[in-house]
Amino acid sequence: MSGHNRWAKLKRRKAVDDARRSKVWTKILKELQIASRIGGGDPAGNPRLRLAIDKARAVNMPKDRIKAAIEQGTGAAGGESYEEITYEGYGPGGAAILVEAMTDNRARTVADLRHLFERLGGNLGTTGSVAWMFKKRGIIAVAKSAADEDRVMEVALDAGATDVRDDGDAWTIDVEPLSLAAVQDQLLAAGIAIEHADVDFVPETRVALDAHKAETMTRLIDGLEDLDDVQNVYANHDVPDES
Repeated sequence: MSGHNRWAKLKRRKAVDDARRSKVWTKILKELQIASRIGGGDPAGNPRLRLAIDKARAVNMPKDRIKAAIEQGTGAAGGESYEEITYEGYGPGGAAILVEAMTDNRARTVADLRHLFERLGGNLGTTGSVAWMFKKRGIIAVAKSAADEDRVMEVALDAGATDVRDDGDAWTIDVEPLSLAAVQDQLLAAGIAIEHADVDFVPETRVALDAHKAETMTRLIDGLEDLDDVQNVYANHDVPDES
C-alpha cells in the first residue's frame, strides 16, 4: 500500500509541476508574440523580444515553439491575436496593485479580475489610479559568487546602470529599461554571469500591512498570477517580519 501511495503522490506532484510549466510557457509564448508584433522578429534590434527569448530558454522551451510564437507575432504564421492591457487596483489595507495582462477577450479578463479583487478585500480601480506609485525599471541580479561588489559596480555603472545594491545573496543592478540589454552585454563580456534580468514596475511608495491583511494580500496576488490572462503582478505592500 505504501508503494501505491508513493506512486500516487509522485503522479500528483508531476501533474502539478506540468500544470505550472504549462502556465509559465503560456505566459512566455504570449510575451514572444506581443514583443515580436510590436518590435519585429529580430532580437538584435528588439530588446523586449530578446528578454522574452531569454525567459523561454530559462524554462527549457523548445526552439521550434519560440520560433512559431515569433512568427505568429510578426504575421508570418496564423494564430490568436492578443492585446496588452494594464489594470490597476487596490488590495487589503489600501495596497496598490498593477496587473499586466495579455488577452484575446477583454470582457472575460476584467470580469475575472474584478471577481478576485472583490472576493479578497480589494477593488479594481480606474486607469491612472495607482500607476503613479510605480516606476518602470530594468532589474539585473548577479550572484555574489560571480564577482565582488567593486567589479560589478565598475562594469555596470560604466555600461549605464544607475545603481548597484546589496540584496543579501545577490547584487541587484538598477537600469533604465532601454539600457537593460547594453548593461547585460557588458556584464557578460566581462565574464560576470547574470542570474536574472527583467523589466519590472518598482513601487516608489509603500504600504505597511498587518499580518492578517498581508496574508490576504498574498492570496490575492497568488490568485491573480494564476489567471491565464495575467502576465505580471506588482504591488507596493510591505509584509511584517515574523515574530
